[in-house]
Amino acid sequence: MRTATPSTARAINDRIALELLRDEGPLTAGQLRSRTGLARPTVADLLERLREAGLIAVVGEAGAERRGPNARLYGLVADRAHLAAVDVRAHSVTVRVADLLGRPLAEASLPVDPDAGTGPRPRPTGVLVDAADLVARTVAEAGAARLHTVAIGAPGLIDPATGALSPAGGPPRWHGRLSAVLRERLDVPVLLENEVNLAAVAERRLGAVRDRDTFALLWLGHGTGAAVVLGGRLHRGASGGTGEIGFLPVPGTSALPSATACDGGFHSLAGSAAVCALARDHGIRPADAPATARAESRAAAPAEVPDGAAAAEAVVRAAGEAGERGGGFLGFLDFLDALADRVVLGAAALCAVLDPGCVVLGGETGRAGGTALAERVERRLARMSPLRTEVRATAVAGSAVLSGAVLTAMDAAHEELFSSGR
Repeated sequence: MRTATPSTARAINDRIALELLRDEGPLTAGQLRSRTGLARPTVADLLERLREAGLIAVVGEAGAERRGPNARLYGLVADRAHLAAVDVRAHSVTVRVADLLGRPLAEASLPVDPDAGTGPRPRPTGVLVDAADLVARTVAEAGAARLHTVAIGAPGLIDPATGALSPAGGPPRWHGRLSAVLRERLDVPVLLENEVNLAAVAERRLGAVRDRDTFALLWLGHGTGAAVVLGGRLHRGASGGTGEIGFLPVPGTSALPSATACDGGFHSLAGSAAVCALARDHGIRPADAPATARAESRAAAPAEVPDGAAAAEAVVRAAGEAGERGGGFLGFLDFLDALADRVVLGAAALCAVLDPGCVVLGGETGRAGGTALAERVERRLARMSPLRTEVRATAVAGSAVLSGAVLTAMDAAHEELFSSGR
């Protein structure tokens, strides 16, 4: 076994200390010694190195409750680097800028014409320029001189070999070009990831499954999808298509999905257009939802496709009727039961193949249904499958896609900064 050189040992110790400060917040030198097992001189040296590199600073004092001098608290320099998260939809672009600790500094959205193209000229035009301008304005609003990393979440398949958005499923052409445009304009690394995968990252770090390394996220929004996390790692599949559950053939539809369209698959039962139709069948209109519910729906998914908001409104009201008050208009409860009958088909398919032990209901409809929908799906799943599986509602505040993109960009920045000390 080769012995680590002094420089290698220093780099390892620095990285351990930085990760502790990231995960636990400000610590004293004594706390770092206790957590790392390093000697006092070693910790003193690494703290000095990291301060000189501009990665940490004294952020306060601890020990006011005891006698003697207070101990200095060291923390990461949050503005050492800035990150941007971009959530790309057919009808909108939303940008969030955060610091090195992932704390949001500014956020803005831009509505997009779903028929917008990029023009025949080789230089980007129209929506691409508007989206890049939105990122630049949001960065300026956050007070960031420049970005370290950008992470984009988009619907569709991300080719694991190239990192590019696959044309399968027919995403708008500008989705596939946006990462290259931002990379050229901002001159920073740009990461592209499937939006549901990013939501799963956020769910594991900030939301409903912080206690689990293996789970599946069932996305119920304008479209349907799934993300799979096995042993703490996203499973993307050979072509990046793990979780394309909208193409799953299911009973209750009038056709079968095809290689180019998921009509007739699970999407036709649980996508937002189908949820709106189901609500109407039960005498429910989005206008029946209270104004507060409509506002919460829009806050959870800014600038989403209109039927996505409408579906969420109907589910919010139905879930409310099934909650503390109970009773209420029977149509609401029947609607929620009928929706659970559909959602469980997707959940059961994930469980039969993966046995994840836990399924999280995400997306606009999953968030709106909350515990009321999750409990109904879990009961149905227990009758359909011998595999014991929890079903939980999403617990990420705000947009899970943006939160996951911030975490992804933050991890990339930490990897580079913590490894190089720059």
